[in-house]
Amino acid sequence: MVMDNVLNHVTSTAPQGLAADTQLIIQAERFVLRPPRRSDAGLLAMYAGDKRVAQSTRSIPHPLPPGATEAFIARSLDHGNAKEAWVLDGSAQGLSEVLGVISLKPLDRNQSEVGYWVAPMFWNTGLASEALQAIVAANPQKCKTIFAEVFQDNAASARVVTNAGFTYLGDAEAFCVARGAKVPTWTYLRKFD
Repeated sequence: MVMDNVLNHVTSTAPQGLAADTQLIIQAERFVLRPPRRSDAGLLAMYAGDKRVAQSTRSIPHPLPPGATEAFIARSLDHGNAKEAWVLDGSAQGLSEVLGVISLKPLDRNQSEVGYWVAPMFWNTGLASEALQAIVAANPQKCKTIFAEVFQDNAASARVVTNAGFTYLGDAEAFCVARGAKVPTWTYLRKFD
């Protein structure tokens, strides 16, 4: 089972300039989840700048403004945010160095909200499911609960969260910057013992 494999291969390493326990590099089957690097800016901008990616997230604007990718990387490298964003890096397996991004936003009461996107050329390959399962297995923020919110017109993303053991909580809506409108959502949660 992939989940067992992920649990056995979670390692903590230190990116340049960070303490050893600051950022987890999480090993998945086909890629690693690692902190963003400044050298990722071009690929991140190309993929996140795709209208289809932006419209599947709450916060990515379209068109992507100049400097947005660099600002995301700088925020991610800040010591206070070091356990919040990871790049899906498949270079060791012959895939792209940037396949997508997954993040955990800390909330109150030992809870977090997960967000993710995968470059369109890698859609329907199971990468998002693998990334989310790896994050759940590692639970890098030691959360009691992780929430996920999916736009209701994105059934593939709903399958990703349910396949990772999230349960449906209810309907809501969220503002999508790229669409410039509120979008109906499904909310899910994953509890930890």
